[in-house]
Amino acid sequence: MRRFGVTGLSDSGKTTLVCRLLPRLRSRGLHVATVKHAHHGFDLLSKGHPAQAWRAAGARDIVLAGPDRFAHLRETGDDGEPPLDRLLERMEPADLVLIEGYKRGGHDKIEVRRGTGEAPLLAAADPTVVAIASDRPVPAAASLGRRVPVFDIDDVDAIASFVVSHCGATQSDEPILAHGTA
Repeated sequence: MRRFGVTGLSDSGKTTLVCRLLPRLRSRGLHVATVKHAHHGFDLLSKGHPAQAWRAAGARDIVLAGPDRFAHLRETGDDGEPPLDRLLERMEPADLVLIEGYKRGGHDKIEVRRGTGEAPLLAAADPTVVAIASDRPVPAAASLGRRVPVFDIDDVDAIASFVVSHCGATQSDEPILAHGTA
């Protein structure tokens, strides 16, 4: 599966960019999947959900299924966080996987910058950052010693075109499922 990351500092607009890219990429006929790193942890089971009792009783794997979606929850316990490659191996095939977060991953990424903060460019220390999306000019991009295109963060069509071209993503022959799968 081709993969492309969206990275940046906290609250830079990573999720917003992924949400804006998804319909553009799907309109090109691409089957797109997503992965998001939740470095602060998460829990999909709401307080009082019956499956919480299964977890408390020792279930390592919990599958919740309904007419529109299913979720497979795995308690990692002492195994810790699984590596990105192992997670990708468990996913259904897709033409492209957009990866939010995983800042230190070896996949190519676009750095999202928003606001007036003057934080150093992630691209300066990370050669896998191959583009920048920003709501302001990024003059420091010219001093990176390599060509890193800078996109206006609102030019989502141009960003989508770059991602498709950079990844060589092409439409698969498999049909896109109708119920909420990307």
